[in-house]
Amino acid sequence: MSKKLVVVTGGSGFIAIHIILQLLQQGYAVRTTVRALEKRTLITEMLKNGGQTQLDDLSFIAADLTHEEPWNQAIAGATYVIHVASPTPTLNFKDEAEMIQPAVNGVLYVLRAASKNHVKRVVLTSAYGAIFAGHRTQTTPFTENDWSDLTVKGVHPYQKSKTLSERAAWDFIANDDSGLELATVNPVAVMGPVLANDYSHSNIQIQEMLTGKTKVLADVHSGYVDARDVASLHLLAMTKAQAAGQRFLATTGETYSMLEVANILRTAFPEFAANIPTKVVPTAALKIAAKANPMLRMVASVAGLYAETSNAKATKLLGWHCRSAKEAIIATAQSMIDLGIVK
Repeated sequence: MSKKLVVVTGGSGFIAIHIILQLLQQGYAVRTTVRALEKRTLITEMLKNGGQTQLDDLSFIAADLTHEEPWNQAIAGATYVIHVASPTPTLNFKDEAEMIQPAVNGVLYVLRAASKNHVKRVVLTSAYGAIFAGHRTQTTPFTENDWSDLTVKGVHPYQKSKTLSERAAWDFIANDDSGLELATVNPVAVMGPVLANDYSHSNIQIQEMLTGKTKVLADVHSGYVDARDVASLHLLAMTKAQAAGQRFLATTGETYSMLEVANILRTAFPEFAANIPTKVVPTAALKIAAKANPMLRMVASVAGLYAETSNAKATKLLGWHCRSAKEAIIATAQSMIDLGIVK
């Protein structure tokens, strides 16, 4: 019997690599899209570092979010598509459309090709950024019922791109008559083991704390979740009948300030304690600095905001289990030390 084919977009990404690992371990055939086929070497290295040496069921195809042509071929023959690829946050952009257009167009290219090729279900990796932004007076934990309010001034283009691309996906499904199903996974800050020196923007903060590059901390609170658990939630969202038409927040339900994250690292890795910052910069000062320095705008836009989240839906509806946020943070740091990224 031939194996079910799952197409995973953006295969070299941090979340995507953990999804591919689990799909191969569970006996699926995987075709992954990459912007350039040279990424094959990196993906193979990461999978081997993740313990997967048998790669006969993995294939590669070049496709990116700025061109529609390759997607039909990329998705042909798939039972499921997990759409993870997204433009990475450019901190120093000239025009917010640079971030928003490829995200929205890319989702539509993938969904059109999935509909045309009779795919059963697409799981879209959305983000917490499509849930929390623009809610300045929130006092109860964010859930899947919440949507970012883009009418509020100061929402960062990255959060806009995530919100608008997810909205575009739900609008597409509402008007599609092919029977295609959609589920979304909306992760908070993703931690967990990095598998090569190529990793996500959430992990960079851990590296910069351990190496002493971060001198002071912003007053930012965030949920944290392990990439391995984000991957397992994608697989549940892909296969469980009750997941069709649903959004799922990927969160442990815990919230830490950046100072609390620094303190976790200090305790777990005393040999790096001297490098790890202890001071928190006042939010008012950070916002002033961000006016002059575009690299600070994203962090300044979320400083001081309420960030509690609930994972009740994923745990109750899908039976999802996750590691603690502390375990995820420590796993990130330990993997960076093991790979020699942090010395």
